[in-house]
Amino acid sequence: MSRPATPARGDLRFADPAWQENPFYRRLGRAYLAMEKAVTGAVERADLDEPAKEKARLAAAVLVSALAPVNTLPGNPAALKRAFDTGGLSLARGARNLLTDVRAGRLTPRPVDTRPFTLGENLGVTPGAVVFRNEVVEIIEYAPSTPEVRAVPLLIVWSLINRYYVLDLAPGRSFIEYAVSRGFRVFVTSWRNPGRGQSGWDLDTYAAALLAAMDAVAEISGSEQIGTMGLCAGGQLLAATLGHLAARDDHRVAYACFGVSQLDLSVPGVTGLMTAPGLSGTALSGLARLATGAAGMVDGAGIAAGFAWLRPDELVWNHWVNNYLMGQDPPAFDILAWNDDSTRLPGALVRQLLGIAEGNLLAAPGGVTLLGTPVDLAAVKVPGYVVGAETDHLVPWAASYQTIRLLGGENTFVLSGGGHIQHLVNPPGNPKARYRTGPVTSASADEWLVGATTHPGTWWDHWTQWVHARSGPLRPAPATAGSERHRPLEPAPGRYAKEK
Repeated sequence: MSRPATPARGDLRFADPAWQENPFYRRLGRAYLAMEKAVTGAVERADLDEPAKEKARLAAAVLVSALAPVNTLPGNPAALKRAFDTGGLSLARGARNLLTDVRAGRLTPRPVDTRPFTLGENLGVTPGAVVFRNEVVEIIEYAPSTPEVRAVPLLIVWSLINRYYVLDLAPGRSFIEYAVSRGFRVFVTSWRNPGRGQSGWDLDTYAAALLAAMDAVAEISGSEQIGTMGLCAGGQLLAATLGHLAARDDHRVAYACFGVSQLDLSVPGVTGLMTAPGLSGTALSGLARLATGAAGMVDGAGIAAGFAWLRPDELVWNHWVNNYLMGQDPPAFDILAWNDDSTRLPGALVRQLLGIAEGNLLAAPGGVTLLGTPVDLAAVKVPGYVVGAETDHLVPWAASYQTIRLLGGENTFVLSGGGHIQHLVNPPGNPKARYRTGPVTSASADEWLVGATTHPGTWWDHWTQWVHARSGPLRPAPATAGSERHRPLEPAPGRYAKEK
């Protein structure tokens, strides 16, 4: 006689005692778990190559997650008990939450209560000023907190999706605050949230804006070279721009850091699933192309919803049950508030990025042409510092590791604990934090991991030592932001970070 299926460890959907004590719910739960096991087992036994199997796993996960009985009021004993205990008030509140989300045009339930958070008041409060602005980007310079700063400034190139202030969430949890406290002269990109009038912006548009920003940072700091750090999709823009500079024999960049950026899309990951033919890829990339054709823009909320469905139990149905069936407000959490503050992307850029992803063109010498020059990442000889995150659900850390095989300079790879965003909010003092380092002679990420050394603490400290060694001598910290040519325009976080 086969053993009844049981929830996986950590699966809290069936935590209510009724799933064990009530005969109806006990049978219902076992029937669902048996179905879940049968579907996932069939996928694993299917005679498919690995990319096709990965897409099938995704489709199966979405299906079985949606069919869970806890997603319905009759199939959720905890929600029924709450409705009884509150005299139906929880159902009224759930209906209110659902109506609010429908009116707002949300594609998934609200994951966070954003009301307690205001940018510039309790988010993004490290002192700084906008010292450069064009129609595409603002550059924020942060006020030094040390008497001396390194001669080579640091320009952080944030992602083109969402806003930069996840790097400056709150005092004590801000990467920008930390970098400033370590004696770096820190600048960061704050990209404009484009509208229909900017639907024609493409990769050349953003690269030209980044080069103008580099010029401004060099002029303000008085340094012939600048350090760079590209994060998430900002790493792709930075890498392509570095390839352009290499083709022009331009040596203005002293070093390049990359955080959870996927340049080689041959490693299976979310981007590959979204752009490859079949199942999710055709659907998601097709919807993106349809959106850019109809409105000229892709709304970041739609992109966020697409990513949420890649982890439906955690990022969709969990909020569905909490907000609608239990009638509770979502939690107030600053990282989630930032994540919910989505931006738009120009249609021309999205179509171009989809083409690059589908053909893995950034990894191919000359596959991408930027500002009239072919991009060959092997020609990028600046020292590189590459960070991957162990549990990153968007960019598998093995994909981050491949970056060191593409860039032509002397590279360092660090594997941080945590996920895509959690590793960026990783200040010193967390007893659970860890990171790994090791020689980058291994051809594969798995081989590198075998020889890697685990260290307690945050990768921020290791990064500091690496960047200090490449940032020139110490100089007296400037008393004011900007320069005669680039005067401060307004305090951080600036105009573009607040535009809707």
